Parts: sequence; C-alpha cells; structure tokens
Amino acid sequence: MKHPARIAVPGPAGQIGYSILFRLASGAMLGPDQPVSLTLLERPNPTSSAALKGVMMELDDCAFPTLAEMKAVRDPAEAFDGAEYVFLIGARPRGPGMERADLLEANASIFETQGRALNEAASRNVKVLVVGNPCNTNAYIAYHHAPNLDPKCFSAMMRLDANRAVAQLAEKTQKPVCSIQGVRVWGNHSNSMYPDITAATIAGTAATELVDEAWYNDYFLPTVATRGGAIIKARGKSSAASAASAAIDHMRDWWNGSDGRVVTMAVPSDGSYGIPEGIVCGMPVICTGNGNYEIVKDIEFTAAGRARLDKTVAELVKESETVAPLIAE
Repeated sequence: MKHPARIAVPGPAGQIGYSILFRLASGAMLGPDQPVSLTLLERPNPTSSAALKGVMMELDDCAFPTLAEMKAVRDPAEAFDGAEYVFLIGARPRGPGMERADLLEANASIFETQGRALNEAASRNVKVLVVGNPCNTNAYIAYHHAPNLDPKCFSAMMRLDANRAVAQLAEKTQKPVCSIQGVRVWGNHSNSMYPDITAATIAGTAATELVDEAWYNDYFLPTVATRGGAIIKARGKSSAASAASAAIDHMRDWWNGSDGRVVTMAVPSDGSYGIPEGIVCGMPVICTGNGNYEIVKDIEFTAAGRARLDKTVAELVKESETVAPLIAE
C-alpha cells in the first residue's frame, strides 16, 4: 500500500472546508489508489470545535477506502508537519464598513503565522494553495514569511474564475465544457480580473468566431467578475462547493500535470508581460507534473486586453504596497 499523502486544511469546518474534505478523502484529487492523511487546523473556540467534530464524524461514516487517517489540531506547526499539500482556506471575511486595505491588514497576521509555520514544518516540496480572500495578496504574504521554501511552492486560486468563464462560454455556444480549451484569466481574484478568450477554442473553432464582441464586453466580462456576488445574492451564502471543486482541479493539475493544456493559476510572477516580479498574479500556465509548472510565454495582447491586464496588475501592486510594512524580508 502506498504511503498516505499528507494534506493539511486550515478552516476545515467552514463552508468551503466542509465541501472540500469529502472530495479529498474520497480520492478525487490524487486518485483511488492513493491513501491520504488529513490534518485539520481548527480554531480555538467551542463552536468551531463542535462543528469540526461533526464533520469528522461524517467523514468516518463515509468509510472512504482512501482516508487512511485524520486528526484535528490547533497548532499551525503541528498541522503543517511534513505536509505535502496545503489548502489555506480560512481567512477573515470583509465586515461592514471595512475597506480592502483593512481586510488586507486583518489577514496579514493570519497568513504571516501560517507562512512561518509552513517554513518551519512543511515538506520542502509542499504545494500551498491559498483560497481565503484576498487570495493573491494572502499568498504573497505567506510566501514572504517562508524564506526557506521556494516561492513556487505557493499559488492562489483563480481556477474558479476560469471555470466560471468556461461555463459561460459553454452556455452561450451550447457546447460541452470539455470541448473548450485555452481560456485564461489574468490578474487579481477581484472584479478587476481579466478573463481572456483570445486564444480559446470551442470544439476546435476559435471562441472569438463563435461569440460576438458586444456579448463578451457587456455580459461575459462582468458576469465572470461578479459571479461570486451573484451567488451570494441568490443563495444567501458564498460559493462553497464550486470553490472547493476549483481547488481540487487546481491542485490535481498542479501535481499530476495538465497534459499540455493551458490552465489558470495565480503564481509569483517571474517578470513576464511586465508584471512585477514576485506579485502573485493570475496567469496561463502548463503544469508539467510533480508540482512543476511553466508560465506560457510570448502571448500577444490586443490594446483592450493590455489595458485590462495593466488595470488588474496595478491593483495587485497597490495591495502589495499596502502590506509591505507587514511582511518580513
């Protein structure tokens, strides 16, 4: 029997945590022949502890063959000890009257603590996916507090945005999602993101030949960018199952490889496309297996596309400047 893969999940009793744990335990990420060990980092309060106890009871009751072991801990260093895959889900939500700068500052201490614990205890080849928002800059904070880990061990989740973009194209063209390739989402996981279909194909035909520019500008772009808010308005809660599914997609491709497909990941920039080095920015990548990826090079932009990229990158730069006093070099 294979050695269990060590997976750590902070924020396991929240909506996204609840949605992702059963898929991780069932083998949806690493396959049906790879056992997993789940370490769940709980919050030190009675309500969260009770909720997590119930989640763990349900996981037991599923009797997943691939779930080798699980435990709940309260110390980040213990949670990340030897961890190979980490989903940083827990983050402080934006409260009434809170500006984005306030949210960034509030989350800085969380991701500083987790970054330091990862630096101390995780596998040197760990793959860390930041899901808690604002995820790009939270990942930026975390990796700056983990100097002994390669920054490429860290990424932030924009796969949900890419999945949403694919779903909108599928609905518009009445084609299956599996026929859609090459959708890219650039920049920040915020309303400034740039969903790019200039290189996308649908059943082998250029997407730009199947959808008109007015639909793209007036419907597609704002729908993808504001989909999270629309779901909150519709169901009274944030998107959890779709976020968990996107996190699984992201980590599975990151580790196993994307079979030559272009996928979207928010990763530390290498300076490509004029994106400042180190900024955690959504970009098209090809995952080559064993946790490696390559940023797709030599992409040409239309004038409108370049302007959209510059706008979202400027937002990320501003966020990095906001948290600069809070990170350790």
